[in-house]
Amino acid sequence: MDTRLIDWIRDTPDGKVVETVLRACVHCGFCNATCPTYQLLGDELDGPRGRIYLMKQMFETGEASASTLEHLDRCLTCRSCETTCPSGVQYHKLLDVGRKTVEVLAARPAGQRVQRRLLRAVVTHPTVFGVLARAGKLIRPWLPEAVSAKLPPRAAPARERPPLRHARRVLMLEGCAQPELSPNTNAAAARVLDRLGVSVVSAAGGGCCGAIDFHLNAQEAARDRARRNIDAWWPAIEAGAEAFVQTASGCGAFVKDYGELLQDDPRYAAKAARVGELAKDLVEVLRAEPLDVLALRGGKRLAVHCPCTLQHAQKLGGAVEAVLRQLGFELTAVSDGHLCCGSAGTYALTQPEIAIALRDRKLDALESGQPETIVTANVGCQTHLNSAGRTPVRHWIELVDAALAQERPASIR
Repeated sequence: MDTRLIDWIRDTPDGKVVETVLRACVHCGFCNATCPTYQLLGDELDGPRGRIYLMKQMFETGEASASTLEHLDRCLTCRSCETTCPSGVQYHKLLDVGRKTVEVLAARPAGQRVQRRLLRAVVTHPTVFGVLARAGKLIRPWLPEAVSAKLPPRAAPARERPPLRHARRVLMLEGCAQPELSPNTNAAAARVLDRLGVSVVSAAGGGCCGAIDFHLNAQEAARDRARRNIDAWWPAIEAGAEAFVQTASGCGAFVKDYGELLQDDPRYAAKAARVGELAKDLVEVLRAEPLDVLALRGGKRLAVHCPCTLQHAQKLGGAVEAVLRQLGFELTAVSDGHLCCGSAGTYALTQPEIAIALRDRKLDALESGQPETIVTANVGCQTHLNSAGRTPVRHWIELVDAALAQERPASIR
């Protein structure tokens, strides 16, 4: 694709990213075939190819309309298009620059600006989020349906974590919303890893990974969070932690990108790259362990929703399914497994109509095999799918932990 970028971006680092991605695209349209918003809305401008044209026009003219802002906002950043693209177009890199630029060139409505500031102020602070979520549950019966539907269902409480008793240790990111939305997930991961001879140390002192800020176009705020987290986590990394584990694939995908995020920062580039190398999704850690020592017979019939951040961003599609099969669980077939459920970070709150339509389509596919439970690997997907009140949705590690609890003697549970 030929480009003639406007002067103010042409020779900048962002301009080089834009030039590289635009030139890689041969506008074949294969991406639209796997784009959830294009499949749902049928509008060329709500697919990757159309959004690429909109961004190309913006970078060549230095102008952006409210329509450009709207179509870029509607992108889920699921990266299914990248998995499909035969030319290897790194669409998300162009989108990152495009969203940063359109935020300056197009006037975002005041209501949207307030909503985004509130989301960044609430979701990224676990204490604030927890207090507000619990308060919302108390008054749920008196709230309008549109508001109450967005409140998370009552979650199973966290069970006790094992003591730190093994020489092998990993760090674990606790998350911002997960302690409130799915408090037993990290505890379950710690118990399963303990059975495999690995102790879990909470990554204390850090905060939100930065993904929420970044995806709401506050990209410099996200970089600042990454720097603070690196400072907080570095002593534990120097002490010999063998991996930095995330049970939420959205956080994991972002932390793995710390090296790229801070590559132009001379103070943090090397440390950020090291953190990115150590970052592992829980399934990466478990599949490398001798799972046969668990002597588990899963039994339950499950449907797996593989989050976009796991299969498209981290390239770990099928990994959870392989571990669950190895542990004896029966898995149902799921059609269109590459498509997003509509959660996409804060997307379910900023684009609720599209998110609900995608959620219901995804649940229809997941429920087609009549599973007892749906499992996933990201708290956002888990909460969004659960909001429909249909088949229960849990993190897959909780099902493994529950099966282990049934197998082991009561004295060591």
